[in-house]
Amino acid sequence: MIQIPYLLFLGDAPDQLAAKVAQGIKDWRPENAVGQFRLPGCGADLGLTDMTLEDAKTAGAKTLVIGVANRGGVISETWKQVLRDALAMGFDLASGLHNLLKNEDDLVSTAKKYGQALHDVRIPDVKYPIANGVRRRGKRCLAVGTDCSVGKMYTALAMDAEMRKRRLKSTFRATGQTGILITGGGVPVDAVVADFMAGSIEWLTPDNDDDHWDMIEGQGSLFHVSYSGVTMALIHGGQPDALILSHEPTRPHMRGLPGYDLPSLEAVRDTAVTLAKVANPTCQVVGISINTQHLSEDQALDYLAKTEQRMGLPAVDPFRQGAGRLVDTLDGI
Repeated sequence: MIQIPYLLFLGDAPDQLAAKVAQGIKDWRPENAVGQFRLPGCGADLGLTDMTLEDAKTAGAKTLVIGVANRGGVISETWKQVLRDALAMGFDLASGLHNLLKNEDDLVSTAKKYGQALHDVRIPDVKYPIANGVRRRGKRCLAVGTDCSVGKMYTALAMDAEMRKRRLKSTFRATGQTGILITGGGVPVDAVVADFMAGSIEWLTPDNDDDHWDMIEGQGSLFHVSYSGVTMALIHGGQPDALILSHEPTRPHMRGLPGYDLPSLEAVRDTAVTLAKVANPTCQVVGISINTQHLSEDQALDYLAKTEQRMGLPAVDPFRQGAGRLVDTLDGI
């Protein structure tokens, strides 16, 4: 088990979005985060207390969590001294990067010397089956996005919280490192061998009560040439009954792909539901989740109203406004 509370390491993250792992923990498990550690030039700020390792140790932190999600998921050499110092001071390390802590000889030897643990949450620890496409009892909801990092996880978490507030049956199903660090379990789907990705999501969302909803954490985008494969695995393995479209309206281009414009919500709607009906012919698009964090209140309300009118679906920012209207759309499905 990863020991809490955490010191969230932002390193030299170039912008706020690069620190999305730390941001997710801070937003959804604030009681687990005592502060943040930033290197000079860091472009991200969670609004937590900036701490040295000594400060965090005094505050009771037990694990330094690498809260950065960089392209390729690599452990930067510029971070190494801090990571070694943390181990020497009695911190465990936790990371969701593809570049594994256990493969860094200096970190392994330092952890062994000081008796500390290295936690790689992006290592699949189950022998997942190949997907068989057999229909399962229970219901499932999945957010599909115009791009990466547009709010799909926040949508699922907010809807799950609203469902449980209403005393309805719901489970958030984590499929990425941030969700796993928030909830303590799940499938790191983008680290699963490709042939078994869809099967891992079938495993994650098994038979359940007829009135139980799985809120599946979305990943990637069907329109993102780097990460579309993982989205397909969620769509076919998850067999969603309901799709939520997810979008961030201020993006100048696809994340990490300056030569690619974002697709329209209409294009995502039509493509995603067509592919989803392969595994679940009754699947339908029921709502739109808009990440309005970079818009003023008036701008956000105007954008949401125009989007709702254009698309004919409820359009809300579930983190800013609550997920009630999105949960309402599930009634009767």
